Amino acid sequence: MDKPATRIQVQGRCSWGNSDPLYTLYHDREWGVPVHDDRKLFEMLCLEGAQAGLSWITILRKRENYRKAFDNFDTKKIVKYDRKKITQLLKNDGIVRNKLKIESVVLNAKAFQVAQKEFGSFDAYIWQFVGGTTKQNSRKTMKDVLPTTDESDTMSKDLKKRGFKFVGSTICYAFMQATGMVNDHVTDCFRYKGLKK
Repeated sequence: MDKPATRIQVQGRCSWGNSDPLYTLYHDREWGVPVHDDRKLFEMLCLEGAQAGLSWITILRKRENYRKAFDNFDTKKIVKYDRKKITQLLKNDGIVRNKLKIESVVLNAKAFQVAQKEFGSFDAYIWQFVGGTTKQNSRKTMKDVLPTTDESDTMSKDLKKRGFKFVGSTICYAFMQATGMVNDHVTDCFRYKGLKK
């Protein structure tokens, strides 16, 4: 019996994109695609923070649960979460039940709204760290991809100064990769050229 198409090893795809069907879908459709929607940017920032110490596949598998648990990452609703809501979230086995990570979503929603007011949108604020346009890298292999950069260091420091939590430089760089602020597909990946246009 043939294996599902999503499990076929594809030459010309970043190696990690072949390791799981969910990774393949995420790699081919989302990773590295520029995101300018504030709600989506907030979602990705929260999910990258939730991933700290875990694998990204763990978070991808729980993403729909996160969307339901956190009102589809609507910051207007999240800023109103109280102690009772936090307690409910800590009992939700569909998400990572880490108190600090859950509380960070609420704190980040508040800081997010302040940045929106100051810059007109979170998009305008966060994309300034790459000059408003995708930084095109030319990585030959995934081993050439760095865990942090000067830009992610700067972003991390500024986010922390603004009260954001779970925004270390490594998390920030993963966020930058995920939201297309940088193109870190390897040069022989079919997505590299597509996203370079």
